Amino acid sequence: MTSPAAPLARSDVDGELAYSPSISSQRIKAPGCANVLGVQIDALDMSRTLARIQDALQRGIKGYVCMAGVHGVMEAQRSAAVRCAFRDSLMNLPDGMPTVWVGHSQGFAGMSRVAGPDVMLQVLRSKRFENCRHFFYGGKPGTAQELAFKMKRRFPWIRIAGTYTPPFRDLNEEEGSELIEIVRQSKPSIIWVGISTPRQELFMRKYLPILDTQLMFGVGAAFDFHTGTIKDCNEWMKRAGLQWLHRLFQDPGRLFWRYVRNNPAFLWRIAMQMLAGKL
Repeated sequence: MTSPAAPLARSDVDGELAYSPSISSQRIKAPGCANVLGVQIDALDMSRTLARIQDALQRGIKGYVCMAGVHGVMEAQRSAAVRCAFRDSLMNLPDGMPTVWVGHSQGFAGMSRVAGPDVMLQVLRSKRFENCRHFFYGGKPGTAQELAFKMKRRFPWIRIAGTYTPPFRDLNEEEGSELIEIVRQSKPSIIWVGISTPRQELFMRKYLPILDTQLMFGVGAAFDFHTGTIKDCNEWMKRAGLQWLHRLFQDPGRLFWRYVRNNPAFLWRIAMQMLAGKL
């Protein structure tokens, strides 16, 4: 029988994965966090999330925000580096109904789904963030530029600082230096990172200290949702926790084995965690 994961602590990792002192250690939390297999997920809804983002910007806090769904939580079970990325984040948001249901079972009744594409859209459209400068990092060639064009057309007041399309791998030294210089010149308030989990979490943890920006958000497939490459599902499917099925029908070749690998294991481990909590 697999033991449920304990909350992640800084002493859980080796020295080479230790927390970088250049990243703010001041996490912005709701009155509590749900423990989802050791990943601490902030018990928030969209309204409180936006308020905390605004507060972080006003206070000059530097940090990155992770969207914590089943895929990310399971990657954290397999990788110390991914666990560190979630541990050191400014916020881990409940990206998906399974994490919300776990939060409800732990007494966080006000916790609701806060998905990456939704957070991104709400920040871009809200006048309270109109002074922010936005930078889009990720997507296939041309996607970030198309996203910038479409968002500017929808919300003429937003300020687009720039875009960058990375290769489908980690940046080499030359590419990293290029990105650092581009960001230094454009000075975005927020960098939206859409390169999928767990790459985006590892990227943000590594690059936030050396990029001239304040906040970074790992928003996964948000670029594809907002450019129309991926079709969104109805709200009832999201509330029922079935968005993964809608995504699977659109991209079975890439997502089938991810879901087969993650979903049953997540359900089993959560059941063991909940059972252990009652013993």
